[in-house]
Parts: sequence; structure tokens; C-alpha cells
Amino acid sequence: MRGLTIYTSNHLEILAQQLARIVIEPLSSPIFPEIIVVQSRGMERWVSMELAKLNGICANCTFPFPNVFLQEIFKKMIPELPDESPFDPVTMTFRTMKILPACIHLPGFESLKMYLVDDPKSLKLFQISQKIADLFDQYLVFRPEMIFRWEKGKEKHWQAQLWRKLSSGKEKLHRARLRRALLEKIKKPLQEIEDFPSRVSIFGISYLPPFYLETFIEISRLAQVNLFLMNPCKEYWADIASDRETKKMRGKYTQRNGISEDLYLEEGNRLLASMGALGRNFFSMISGLDCQTYEQFEDQHEHNILSAIQSDILHLKNRKGTVVSGPDSSIQIHSCHSPMREIEVFHDNLLAMFEEYPELLPKDIVVMTPDIESYAPFIQAVFDAQTDEALRIPFTIADQNVRKESRIIDGFLSILDLKNSRFGATRVMALLESSGIKEKFGLTEADIEIAERWIKETNIRWGIDAEYRCGLGLPGFSENTWKAGIERLLLGYAMPGFDRQIFSGILPYDHIEGGDAKILGKFLEFLDRVFTCRDSLDQPRTLSDWHMTLVEILEQFFAPDEDSEREIQVLRRIFDDLLKTEELSGFDKLIEIEVVRSYLANLLEHEYFGTGFISSGVTFCAMLPMRSIPFKVVCLMGMNTDTFPRESKTLGFDLMAKKPRVGDRSRRNDDKYLFLEALISARNKFYISYVGQSIQDNTRIPPSVLVSELIDYIKEGFGFSEEQLVTLHRLQAFSPEYFNAGGKLFSYSRENFAAGCSAYDRKDILPLISAKLPETGHEWKNLEIKDLCAFFSNPAKFLLEKRLGIYLHETAAVSDERENFSLDHLEKYLMDQELVNNRVSGANLKDFLSVKKAAGQLPHGNVGEFVYSEMSLDAEAFVRKIEKKIKGQRLEAIGVDLDIAGFKLCGRLADLYEGGLIQVRYAKVKPKYLLNTWVYHLILCGLVEEKYPVKSFLILKDAAWEFEPVTECRDIIKYLLELYWKGISEPLHFFPESSFEYACKMLLKNQTEQAALNSAQNKWIGSDFARGESEDPYFERCFGKTDPLDQAFQRLSVEIFTPLLAHCTEIVL
Repeated sequence: MRGLTIYTSNHLEILAQQLARIVIEPLSSPIFPEIIVVQSRGMERWVSMELAKLNGICANCTFPFPNVFLQEIFKKMIPELPDESPFDPVTMTFRTMKILPACIHLPGFESLKMYLVDDPKSLKLFQISQKIADLFDQYLVFRPEMIFRWEKGKEKHWQAQLWRKLSSGKEKLHRARLRRALLEKIKKPLQEIEDFPSRVSIFGISYLPPFYLETFIEISRLAQVNLFLMNPCKEYWADIASDRETKKMRGKYTQRNGISEDLYLEEGNRLLASMGALGRNFFSMISGLDCQTYEQFEDQHEHNILSAIQSDILHLKNRKGTVVSGPDSSIQIHSCHSPMREIEVFHDNLLAMFEEYPELLPKDIVVMTPDIESYAPFIQAVFDAQTDEALRIPFTIADQNVRKESRIIDGFLSILDLKNSRFGATRVMALLESSGIKEKFGLTEADIEIAERWIKETNIRWGIDAEYRCGLGLPGFSENTWKAGIERLLLGYAMPGFDRQIFSGILPYDHIEGGDAKILGKFLEFLDRVFTCRDSLDQPRTLSDWHMTLVEILEQFFAPDEDSEREIQVLRRIFDDLLKTEELSGFDKLIEIEVVRSYLANLLEHEYFGTGFISSGVTFCAMLPMRSIPFKVVCLMGMNTDTFPRESKTLGFDLMAKKPRVGDRSRRNDDKYLFLEALISARNKFYISYVGQSIQDNTRIPPSVLVSELIDYIKEGFGFSEEQLVTLHRLQAFSPEYFNAGGKLFSYSRENFAAGCSAYDRKDILPLISAKLPETGHEWKNLEIKDLCAFFSNPAKFLLEKRLGIYLHETAAVSDERENFSLDHLEKYLMDQELVNNRVSGANLKDFLSVKKAAGQLPHGNVGEFVYSEMSLDAEAFVRKIEKKIKGQRLEAIGVDLDIAGFKLCGRLADLYEGGLIQVRYAKVKPKYLLNTWVYHLILCGLVEEKYPVKSFLILKDAAWEFEPVTECRDIIKYLLELYWKGISEPLHFFPESSFEYACKMLLKNQTEQAALNSAQNKWIGSDFARGESEDPYFERCFGKTDPLDQAFQRLSVEIFTPLLAHCTEIVL
């Protein structure tokens, strides 16, 4: 039966039942599909599930969007119509790019000419063309009569001129012209349109622009058209006005006509009047249509606040002063400090709902947020982190674009950014770590860690080579470039360099072992492709050439597998669209990669996999118009004052914005009506959360104006205060207030409960190692001399790292990408020490300048030479100062293998001269240096070697010490080894600097114990000008806030340093 029929109800389930009764009647042919026009894939899924539930099956149904449906109708009317429209926004974008440069010199185009004046890469041209194409596409729908006037040459401004050039020869192919032809053919049918659908249903669409509504009305002359609309109110409400509209009209008419009496403006329901402008305008448009209308509204049983408000809206009334004992949980409003806290609070409230309503299932809950991209990581962090199976809630996240869901697309776009990259070490390694890329080159995480070590040790910072740096307008130094580092790696694999032998200006890197060769090969293959890719991206190309280049990049860098195949297919489809776009637009100009990258990024931002909506778990999704699907629990998150309703930014040259009409698109009105539909679609609970408290100072932040309106309505209608309606949450999930009986706040988290309880037990907090560790195996009694020295340099560090495998130092970045203008303190110390050692061994320091430059350890150019020269002069002066002590023949190193008290101590005694053991450190005096030399001196004294003198010297920048022979050396070594054995089972109360300070004050200055302890405390705590020893992360972790400078500390300090101070004397060089 032909004609238009409108079905309205306040419940979408009722409309689905009416649709089911219609579609169960077969069409004239079984091969014709049932056409149900929807506005979202979520609505498609819900309708298909409802039809299957009501009719037992849902088959041969298509769910086109309005635009796609009309395009199919146009195609039936004009079979020769091309499959791809030349007025598609993407095609129009490139056609505009082709036409616009020749137009900007014409009168009227001055503003565009000024905008494009500095655009060497045509990126601004592409972006403005994109905006113009999107705007013209909107004109075709919302201002078709304006387009027709332009085509008749009636207006001369730049948009009209540009449109005439765009549409020249193709005027009959755009939507507005095709729609006019369709309507004329329907009104004056000369022949029947072949395969024209006999029945069309439009379902769940809250609003249709006049362009589509009028078209569907005319189609109803030839087919049965059923329009299913959710109407929140059973009364006529097209004339109601909100408070704001009422004040505006009163001000307008009283000022103009001097009228002061009531204008008889009807408010109806305040929420409906304020939030329902979109629906009000639409129902006003259809109210006068000559069609059949079926209304089936279901009265609300006012058993809670939510149903009472829905009933008020249904009956178009305001509630005033209803006496209720207290707010129920049907409407919940939660104020949190951050999105993360919103999700944590929501998870606990979900568990409470499941406990309160055992029949409630996760699939009965939908959660909508204005920005699903921002909330998705927090959702996954909270819902995936539950270790207790009883607290795990299944969930899915819908409406994320492919860039957020994909593992490889961001990596691909990062490759396209290489053209303008500095090729910093961190940037390149981040690219290698991208999903799909490291697999393509057969590298594992462990392999990448090895490559990162190579980069750091070869001092690769940024830049491909010296020529690349010159291309950036910078000096062409090769140091710290990828080429310099790669040459060191390759030469180091071929020959040793011993950190001093240069071959053809290259210093071999000595630390590539045999098994690393395969890793090096794969890593260099990756780098070669990256550098080659950069060259290919540097050339402008046509769209078809870019298609080939992009496909090659995809194949060269990504290994498709089961998980990434879908994402790769998305990229391939978008690349193939470049060929179609070039053919349709006729755009044959060369464009830069910046334009292609912007084009791809924009498409991918609006590309979705379309999964995750209405599954077996809780559905998290974006707040999109036409998503009024009913759920038992509807939750809105992120209802912040600056986030919702969203404002749409209009272009300065948008002619629709300058003269708006009823029916024009308004993002703000869309969001208001979406909020209203969400309120009506909630069957049991309506949950709202927002960031309502500052994370910095806890000040209150108001919610979205729509939430405020809802709160005001409940306050006035039910007599509750805002404090009763809004739950203010704490900053931390482990706040003890969540675990107090009888309060509004609660939590199901055992971990947070334990953390909250710890607030009351802070005095009983145990240190990291609260009891003695189990005794170690016998292998720990076999140690090298350097290990014993390391132990006494920092016993806590040795215990945590060697025994427990706990490393507290921060992991350094791959390499510092900044220009090497100067040496930091550690780099300077290491180079100073190396220069002194080389000079002591008799080397000429001038010979090492080229070595250090080849190693990339110096600033570039003259600055580096100057820095090295200064350091060399200082080293020369220091060596001249100490040469009296180190003169004479250097003796052969001694191998050490001592058995003392069950310990086996091994190693080598080097730095032996005719005058004794001489250790030189180009640094200021520190107790750990004294301890280190003391250990070696004790071992030297314990050896039965007559040809070696038993004196030792420690020479520093600011002091020198001489160690005399020690007769009881083996007993002292035994004692130190016993302390070592004790210190690998429990933290030893020995701290080199504080202990040395205490021992010196006691043994050398003869101060009292308290005075010595006070001095040690100063060393331990530090001051504003000096770092305290307690700030060492290892000491801090082992001893925490306790005071370890106790009697054990005093005893150990004296026992360790007494023999040392007794056998050493500070000397003057």
C-alpha cells in the first residue's frame, strides 16, 4: 500500500514491535530486500536483533543510511549514473585544488589569495579545499535553492564563481539536481522506475533535514514509506518555549511595541523545552503532513525519580514540590577528580548494581561519553586490571577510529613523517619498536635492547650523515650521525680497535660479539630502508604515483599476520581510493607528502571497524546522535562543563551560519536532544559522572549545563538538595572513607582496602628487608677483588642488585638527541680519567684528539678541539705533579688467588710500580676511593712476593695518601669478608661517607661520641648546599625514614676505618 505512515511512541521497543508486524508481511518478490533506513550501525544491530526476537528471524534486510539510500534511488532512476559521484567531498577537494590556484587572482578571491600567499608545499591549499568541499556538500543538502541560483549565474561572489567552475558540465550529477529530477519524475511519471522499492521504513532517526524528509514524502507516492519516530511527549509540544526563548521573545516584543502583558508562551516541561529544540522543530515539520499517524504511548509508573521525570516529559507537565522521603538510586550523579576516577567509581557502582539486581546483565548496560578516544585507555586500565574473577566485568569499546584500535597505522603515519624528521635516535628506535615493523625485520625485544646499547655507546644522536645536516642549513659534521655510528659498528665487527686505533678516520666499535652479527644485519637492513624511504618521500608525485609509493612502504615495513591483516586491508583500500580520486577529479598535479599525509590522517580519523556495540558485555561508546537505544542502565560519563554540549565551529565564509534557518545542523542542539533521549531510554537507572573537583586544589567545578538543569529540576520537583543528589568522591580510590560502614562511598577493591587500612598502620610499616634473608650458596664465597670493593662502596646497592636483582637507577634514554655542545659531569669525569691514564702510560694526548672525535664524544668543530685542549692541559699538569711518584719501571700485574676463612678471593693487582701500588684518580677525595685502595693494599701485603714493594699510594686531584705495610693484613681481610657475608643477607649499617666522617672525628680529632655522631648526621642528612648520603636511592629503599646511624653504625665505622687510618698518611706531592 503506497503512502506515508508515521508511527510514534515514547518507547523504541514499541516501535520495533510495529516494524516487526510490517516486515513480516512479504514483499512482492522474495529477492527484494526489506529496506530499513537507519542513522547508525548501532541502531542497525539493535533493530536486527529485535526483529529476530519478535519474528524468529531477521533475513534479507538492508540497513542503508539516508544518503546511501537516496544514491541507490538516483541510480535506479538514471541507470547510467556513475557509481562514484564527482561531487563526493573527497573528489571535490582535489577538484578544488586543481581549479582554485587559477581563480585566486580574480576579483572576489582576495581573502583566499592572502591565505595562500605562503604555501610552498600546497598544504594550506589542500586544507582550504577540503573545508570548501565539505561546505559545498552541506549546501547541496541544506541550501539547494542557493546552488541552483549560482548555477544560473545570479551571484558573483567567490563561492558562486568557484561552484560554477566545479560543476561546469556536471550540473546534473550532484545531489540537489538529482533530487529535483527524482521529485519531478515521481510527480509526472512517464514510465515506471525499474526495481523501485515497494516498501521503505525509516527507523530510529530523531531528525531528518527537509532535503531528505521531502524526498521520502514524494517517494511515498510510489511506495509504502513508514516513518518510526520516538516522541518523548504524547501531547502537542511544537509550541513550547524554554526559559531562555521566553525571555528573548518578551524582550523583543516589549521593546518594539511597548507590550507588557503576558504573551501566553507555553513552557510545558522545562527539560523538554530546554533540551528538545531539535525534536520540537522536526515534529513541527511533520505535524501538518497528509498521512496516517499511529501513536502508541506507554504511561510511566512513577515508582522512582527516573520514571517520574519520564512521566512528566510524557505528559508535558512540570513537577512542583512533590514530597518524597529521600532520593533513590534511579538517577545517580557522581563528581570525581579525573576521568580515571570516573571509571574506577563506575566499576564499583556497577558491582553494586549487579548485587542489588541479580537479573541485571552486563549487556543491559550502555555507557556513553562525548570523547570515547580519551576514555578508552582508562576503561581498559580499570576493567582489564581486575585480578579477582568475581570483580571482572566483560566489556567492549565501540566507536574508536582505526588509529586508536590499530597496532600499525600510527607506525605507518610515523614513516610518512620521516621527510621532516631530524632522524633522532629515539625517534628512529620508536619506529622500529612499532607493531608489525620489528616483526617484519625479525627482531625481538631483546634484539632491540642490544641495538639501543650500540646506539648509545657509538654516540649516535641525530642526522643521517654530514650531507643531510648540510641540507638542513647546518654545519656538515659527521660526528654523532647514523652513518658515523654504522661505520663504527661494521668496522668493529671486522677488526678490533681497542678504543684507540683508527682506520680511515673510523674508530672500530669493539663490543659486537659473534652472535650479534645476525642482529646487526637485520638492524642495518631496517636503517637502510628507513633512509631510502626518506629519499622517496622527498619527491613530489601525482596521486597515482603516491599510490604505488605508499603500497611499497607498506610492503617493505610491515609483516601482515592474523591480527594486523584487517588494518592492512583498510590502508590498502584507502590507497586504492587515491587512484579513483585522481580519475574522478582529474587532478594530475604533483603534490608533496605533507598533503598526502594530511589526507590519510583525516580519512583514518573517520574510519571505524564498526565493532563492539551491543555485545555480551557492557557497551562503552561515543555520544552520537540517533543513538536512543533503550537499555536497563544508561550511563553518561565526561559530562563536564567545557565538554558537553559540544560547540560546532563554523567557518568565517559559511553562508548558512550567516543566515541560519530552522532545520540547519546544530551540534549543540543535537547534543541536548541526545541527552534527553538518553534520559528517556533508561529503563531502570540513569547514571551520570563528571570531573567536578580540581585535582590540584579540590575546588568544585560545575557539571555540564544539561546536568545542572536536571539537578535543578529534581531539586524543585522533589525537594532534594544538591548535596543529596550529587556524590562527591575522593581523590584516591584507597581513601579510608570508602570502607566506613553506613556512608555513601563504598568500594569492592581488596587492594584499595589494604591500602586504605595502611593509613592507620603507618607506624608498623616494615622496611624492604624486614628479616634476614636465607643464607646464600657456597658460590657467593667465590668473589673477585672488584666485587669486594663495590660492596664497601655501597653495601645496600650491592645487596639489592646482586642478591635480589633490584636496580633502582633510571634507565637512560637510547641517546641524547640534543646537539653535543658541552660535556656533562659524568662524561667529563670519564674522559679526564682516561686522559690521565693515557698520559701516565706515556702516550701523547694529541694523538687521542682524532680518537675522541671519531668516537663522537666531543662537541663538534673548534669547540670540541678547544674543550679537548683544555682537558689535555689539565691532565698534563696533573701528571707532571705526580710524576715523581710514578716514575720508574711499571711492573707486571699480579694474579691473585687467596683462600681466607673459606672465601676464595681472586683478581689482578695492576698499577704496580717500583715504588709500590699506585692508584690514580682524577677526582676529588671520597671515602670509597680510600676503601678501594685499602682493599688492594691489604691483598698486596698478603702476597708472598719479595720483588713487589708493599707500599700503596692513592693520588687524587686534591689529595694524596700513602699506605704503610700491614702485618695483620689477612685478619683484616677476613673481617671484611665476614662483613661482606653478613651484608648479602641483611642491610649493613655502613655508609662510606657518614662512617668516614664519624671515624675521623673519633679517631683523628678525639671528639666525643655525640659530637662525632652529629657530624655523621650532617653528612647523612645533607644540607641546602650538599646532597646527603641518605638520598642515595639504595640507602633510602633499605632504611626508609628510620635513623640507621645507631650503635651498629658506630661500631662498624670504627672497626672498618681504625686499621685504615692507622696505616695511611696524607702526603704532599
